[in-house]
Amino acid sequence: MQTHEIRKRFLDHFVTAGHTEVPSASVILDDPNLLFVNAGMVQFVPFFLGQRTPPYDTATSVQKCIRTPDIDEVGITTRHNTFFQMAGNFSFGAYFKRGAIELAWSLLTNSVDDGGYGFDPERLWATVYYDDDEAEGLWQEIAGLPPERIQRRGMADNYWSMGIPGPCGPCSEIYYDRGPDYGIEGGPIANEDRYIEIWNLVFMQNERGEGTSKDDFEILGPLPRKNIDTGMGIERIACLLQNVDNVYEIDLLRPVIDIVAARAPRGYGQGNHADDVRYRVIADHSRTAAIIIGDGVTPGNEGRGYVLRRLLRRIIRAAKLLGVDDPIMAALMATVRDAMGPSYPELVTDFDRINRIAVAEETAFNRTLDAGSKLFTDAAEATRAAGKSVLTGSDAFALHDTYGFPIDLTLEMAAEAGLAVDELGFRELMSEQRRRAKADAAARKHAHADLSAYRELVDAGPTEFTGFDEMTTQARILGIFVDGKRVPVVSHTGRPEPGEESASRVEIVLDRTPLYAESGGQIADVGTLTGTGASSTARAAVDDVQKIAKTLFVHRVTVESGEFVEGDVITAEVDHNWRRGATQGHSGTHMVHAALRQVLGPGAVQAGSLNRPGYLRFDFNWQGALTETQRADIEQIANEAVQADFEVNTFLTELDQAKAMGAMALFGEAYPDRVRVVEIGGPFSLELCGGTHVRNSAQIGPVTLLGESSVGSGVRRVEAYVGLESFKHLARERALMAGLASSLKVPSEEVPGRVATLVEKLKTAEKELDKARLANARAAAANAAAGAESVGGVALVAQRMAAGMSAADLRSLVGDIRGKLGDGPGVVALIAEGEGGSVPFVVAVNQAAAARGLSANDLVRVLGAAVDGRGGGKPDLAQGSGRNAAGIDAGLAALRAEIARD
Repeated sequence: MQTHEIRKRFLDHFVTAGHTEVPSASVILDDPNLLFVNAGMVQFVPFFLGQRTPPYDTATSVQKCIRTPDIDEVGITTRHNTFFQMAGNFSFGAYFKRGAIELAWSLLTNSVDDGGYGFDPERLWATVYYDDDEAEGLWQEIAGLPPERIQRRGMADNYWSMGIPGPCGPCSEIYYDRGPDYGIEGGPIANEDRYIEIWNLVFMQNERGEGTSKDDFEILGPLPRKNIDTGMGIERIACLLQNVDNVYEIDLLRPVIDIVAARAPRGYGQGNHADDVRYRVIADHSRTAAIIIGDGVTPGNEGRGYVLRRLLRRIIRAAKLLGVDDPIMAALMATVRDAMGPSYPELVTDFDRINRIAVAEETAFNRTLDAGSKLFTDAAEATRAAGKSVLTGSDAFALHDTYGFPIDLTLEMAAEAGLAVDELGFRELMSEQRRRAKADAAARKHAHADLSAYRELVDAGPTEFTGFDEMTTQARILGIFVDGKRVPVVSHTGRPEPGEESASRVEIVLDRTPLYAESGGQIADVGTLTGTGASSTARAAVDDVQKIAKTLFVHRVTVESGEFVEGDVITAEVDHNWRRGATQGHSGTHMVHAALRQVLGPGAVQAGSLNRPGYLRFDFNWQGALTETQRADIEQIANEAVQADFEVNTFLTELDQAKAMGAMALFGEAYPDRVRVVEIGGPFSLELCGGTHVRNSAQIGPVTLLGESSVGSGVRRVEAYVGLESFKHLARERALMAGLASSLKVPSEEVPGRVATLVEKLKTAEKELDKARLANARAAAANAAAGAESVGGVALVAQRMAAGMSAADLRSLVGDIRGKLGDGPGVVALIAEGEGGSVPFVVAVNQAAAARGLSANDLVRVLGAAVDGRGGGKPDLAQGSGRNAAGIDAGLAALRAEIARD
């Protein structure tokens, strides 16, 4: 019986029994706990937990599942797959144990002519949870199983959960006896190779909490209703019904093995276990990769993208170890499509995209292997020559940093060479690189990246920037990169939802472009790339443009439709509104710089800048804050230059000549011999600059200084709006002033004085309130001392105080209370919900309590633990702060218990 027929019979059986057929969910669900869907019931979890009302009482599905924690074990045994199909039937309060057992038994044992699978009932066994007498009785009653074919097992085997907090419950598993050729008799407890599990009936009735293993987690309580969740492995049923030894022999996986065997010099099943493992890795990973790509994942360096990349690279590596040197990925994807297409038609309709992504990764990885394998071989030989058996961390890091070898590939290659790898040394070097990259990222976003993939294009010459003269340019695609790896084609795979980031970083390099790459304080242009001719449907939004080696423009894009192929001629266009705002911001920066130097003198040297549409910030070397008059003068001079409508000229000249003209250069910046000079109003502003600018200063629009601040020792920063953003800001300010004047019933010019008067009155009132609050607290403290409780012979005052009290308030009060407790042993512990979610607490002990061994320093830690905080101090007085007010009462109770123990 073919696998597609097995799936169809399962679904038909339960639809006939009244279940709603539910399509498989994507292997990617919006669940922070799961990288991929790993069980058939995942999409139904909200129904089991009672979080949502199901639209049906019963359902059936065949869910695509992926389990990746033990990728390295794939192929070593013949029982494990990363991708598998889980057939299931589900009841949301409609039926429970009896219904589940009846439905499963009838499907398994009914004849093929009657729609069943035709299994011999005498070869079926069942296991139940160790205390589930009901399930054992039902198996005897419904299936006629004798007691000796029903075995009881513990939580590790017969209590099911997803491995994370969520629904759970005892289960009953069905096993098939494959006969004495597969091992000893004695049921599943004796041998699970002979007795193979084919179906798990989960009696979903509880909710589990956190835990560390299959049998180490807390049962939080019952679910809102009793449910059924079953899982029957399609591949395992196929293995039995097709009378093959293992899942790699079934009709879905064997064709992949055969297509590889037709190309490899060594065949499958010829007594070489290592080769057989490689065949199985290829078969398993090929269909898993096809499914993952089909559901929208692209190769990347993190999360799901990393898993996909690792699967594809293991396929390529395994094929090469089998002696297959020619590209094979296209043949593998086509074979998977043909085998899986009847069940998953999207693999057929979306095949071109799936195939392109897989083949592109193969192409990129082959380049990586060719370049890096020699380096690995040299390193391995040097290690052996030195009489060592461990490849150094620096060697592994060099493979990763220079050639993009993932550490798991290096580990595999080293193991095959009989070597180990200093993983700790490798990870220390990686951490060091990340620290350097983080510190340098603001200035050079590619400083920490592996740039070897771009080297060919860098060497070919610089990108021609046409954006000074035109907004639209015809250009040729020189290279396409996905997550830093070169690929021949990239296509639309679905735009992320708002607020989400694309799974992979797509970059396109053109021979010429009008889009400005981030540099000189000006952030990159945004715009579009559109196809021409046969590729006219291709469109990508340009989100960022960066330079590599200061010459190569890299366009970071989101592909919105169609596909881009290396060598295509496309149209690159700048967003006109963006460019207009960007030129206003950059030219405005020059105006503010010139105005600063007029007001402050030549000592105000530029230390950095950032400008974007409508906004600029300018850092300069200066000691001390600017006065109000200086800020006003800078703003006025800049706006006078705008009103003067100065002409903006740009020209190229020799660096020495530009400096002789008085052109300003950024200190510490390396300039070429020939530089670009931007002149605004003749001597008003003359700077070396490669950015885009307005044609006349009036196009900048008004300049509005927002403020001035310190950004480090001897460095100040001014920020300003320009153009329309400046108008908007002034309009908001005007509306705010009008509102205040109306509320205060004074003319606008009198608002500042009236506000200052009100602020003084408010401060006075707050002081009076603080005094009154503290007086009330002290009165309450006196009452608290009088009502102290006796705990273990100690007079104890342990109280939650009024919300809003500070640590200083509590310290003052504990002293008052402690002084009123008399000469006997006394302890005071006060805690309150403070401002901003803080929970201050203070503990004090008197001399008599200290003589008994009580310490405020010890007791304050008890309070701190309960409110997610900590504290400390002296033996007689200690304080602390937490952030969990919900633990206050528990903390006070714990403190009482601690004193009682002493």
